[in-house]
Amino acid sequence: MTNNFKIKALQANEFAGLFGLDDTALEKKGAKKMTVNANPGFPCRVSLEDAAMGEEVILLHYQHHKTNSPYRAGGPVFIRKIAATATPGINEIPAMLHHRLLSLRGYDINGIMQYAMVTEGQNLREQLHRIFENTAISYIHIHNAKAGCYNCVAERVNE
Repeated sequence: MTNNFKIKALQANEFAGLFGLDDTALEKKGAKKMTVNANPGFPCRVSLEDAAMGEEVILLHYQHHKTNSPYRAGGPVFIRKIAATATPGINEIPAMLHHRLLSLRGYDINGIMQYAMVTEGQNLREQLHRIFENTAISYIHIHNAKAGCYNCVAERVNE
């Protein structure tokens, strides 16, 4: 077992039709089209990049922890109109995570939380390696600590 990890973004194809919907149709889905007015402030969970000023994004509820456990969870996420699915390499940290206070939640194979902590984004790589020293942890959800919103998941890489 190694302590290496790979960060995985949400898949762009899950959100492909949303930007073609009008405000009324989005509202029925509990979603909202917005124009970015601050940077950073609108982290896209598909591109794993902060959206630029003036860019169009959609804010919607997303079920990010699809598990049959008490830890099943969802929450708000931003998706950029021009987002392509990010594919960071092994042990690579997307820049949008560097400048945020992050909450890390380590889960076992059954979706039960085994560990939780808060860290500054610039310490993320070191913390992920350390958390994965615990062989019971299969994956780690990375959230924004202040707002509590889900960013992405780090999965253990077995080589």
